[in-house]
Amino acid sequence: MCRIAGIFNKNLPVTALQDTVQKMCDAQKHGGPDDEGLWSDAASGLVLGHRRLSLLDLSSAGHQPMIWKERYVISFNGEIYNFLSVRNDLIQLGHSFKTQTDTEVILAAYEQWGTQSFAMLQGMFAFALWDIQLQELLLVRDAAGIKPLYYHCDKQRITFASETRAFNCIENVAEQNPNWPVYMLAYGHLPEPITTLKNVKLLPKGFYLHYKTTSGEYSLQSFMFYSFSEEIQSRQAAREMIGILLRKAVKDQLISDAPIGVFLSGGIDSGILFLLAAEIKKQGLNSLSLYFNEGQYSEKAYQDILLEQVNCQRNQYLLNEQNFAQHFERILQDMDQPSCDGINTWFISRYARQQGLKAVLSGIGADELLGGYPSFKRMQMAALLQRSPNTILRTGAWKGRKLRRLNYLSIEGITGLYLFLRGQFSPYDIARQLDATEKEVWQILNTVPVLPDISAMDNGNIASWMELNLYMQNQLLRDADVMSMAHGIEIRVPFLDHRFQQYCMQVHPYTKFNGKLPKSLLVEAFANELPRPVWDRPKMGFSFPFTEWFKQNEMVKQNLLSKGTLGQHNYQQFLKSELHWSQVLGLMLVSEKFV
Repeated sequence: MCRIAGIFNKNLPVTALQDTVQKMCDAQKHGGPDDEGLWSDAASGLVLGHRRLSLLDLSSAGHQPMIWKERYVISFNGEIYNFLSVRNDLIQLGHSFKTQTDTEVILAAYEQWGTQSFAMLQGMFAFALWDIQLQELLLVRDAAGIKPLYYHCDKQRITFASETRAFNCIENVAEQNPNWPVYMLAYGHLPEPITTLKNVKLLPKGFYLHYKTTSGEYSLQSFMFYSFSEEIQSRQAAREMIGILLRKAVKDQLISDAPIGVFLSGGIDSGILFLLAAEIKKQGLNSLSLYFNEGQYSEKAYQDILLEQVNCQRNQYLLNEQNFAQHFERILQDMDQPSCDGINTWFISRYARQQGLKAVLSGIGADELLGGYPSFKRMQMAALLQRSPNTILRTGAWKGRKLRRLNYLSIEGITGLYLFLRGQFSPYDIARQLDATEKEVWQILNTVPVLPDISAMDNGNIASWMELNLYMQNQLLRDADVMSMAHGIEIRVPFLDHRFQQYCMQVHPYTKFNGKLPKSLLVEAFANELPRPVWDRPKMGFSFPFTEWFKQNEMVKQNLLSKGTLGQHNYQQFLKSELHWSQVLGLMLVSEKFV
């Protein structure tokens, strides 16, 4: 896991480009603390930069940017879990290797199979690949969208990086997007490809950008995507295969030449990963858990039940309000892009780093694939409401913030359903908070790229598509990446293993979602391993006592009260529990202090 950056610009001297790319890499040093490198093609006007977090082949042989046969150069962020099998195939075809890295395998695979090789890579990745002979640059992002890659592109130049903060080094690229506060208050995050920078976008998942430097022409092309079907109807067959595939995914993702651990919240998803990792790794496994003095939020009792079954290095940390207050401002700075989540990941990653770990397994993806969220039960009702007359839905006369979210159902398709089910503020409330008109807010929200029409799918699969492609994609994965890399930690997500994800999406929705409990198919698959008290209890989620802590936090108070009469009203609403803590965080993030 690393951080990458680069610029192609034929109108500037290469020394100037080197200086800029160095600054871009320095801005991302936290995500690659072990090594750094620059590579330049002075004749063409290209500079590639890299910050390394060493996990495979810890020697200097893994240094990047890496050159292959004096023709291809790569700057790579990620992990390829099947690189050994691809490597063996390439050896059979006559290739030889100098290192034990997955980076070198990407280069050889591209030489052998071209862009078709991207779909062969199983893992999480974002990389830039330069062809010296053809003078062409490829930017590539994995099909699950686990790793981010931001870019700015026109006919004269292309600039890219793993974090948007890196673009602050480039004067005429780092122009603020004036519309981002609207998206933030609506979604609780910024929906891809939108960023806080007007001219910087996220590369879509499962796509590569092909840039021809000789002509300035560029294109976006898909190389892999996931789709739903209803092929698998047998519950027994689904249980068995889910167990087999997840075991394989965990085994693959435990590969590392550096210390590795598992985030253990005490819930079903992390509990299964923890038990599987302990079974596979046998020794040297580390568990990382947070618990709280506030009993209604703490899952320590369930963590202890799981820990009693395994002999491993236990790391349980008491997180209190004072510790939260001490680091809150730093957490906001580390966000890179605004989000009303991710604070929990920041803390657990910080503790992982303190224990000397470099990689951890996380349970992201299980809820989205197998029905762990309330949206799976609510989707049918939301879809029925969406078919109501548009004039009724888009009125601003609804009383109460929650009811005003009905306005969002006037937006057709999955976007309207998502904002109704998960949106933070209604257009009426956003306009009020940002001193804009409601018409202006609607105009901005309607500029989001149109999403696929999935209305013909089963309601359960619609909910799953929504959670995977909107909530998980735009918030959970982005937050996991940036908050973990703020401490030089790599988060791996076995539930998003390509085989596991593909299989789950082929299971018939009746088989997948119609159980007595959420994610019942997953629980049944691991009934022999998972202790009953862990799964036979109310879902808590991986959360903090934020409401209480925000109410005691002086920075929160001063930020809200500094916004005049409206800010004072917001603060009083929060004290009366009429504003959720995540809405308060959103209001803080759109203020100038945190831009």
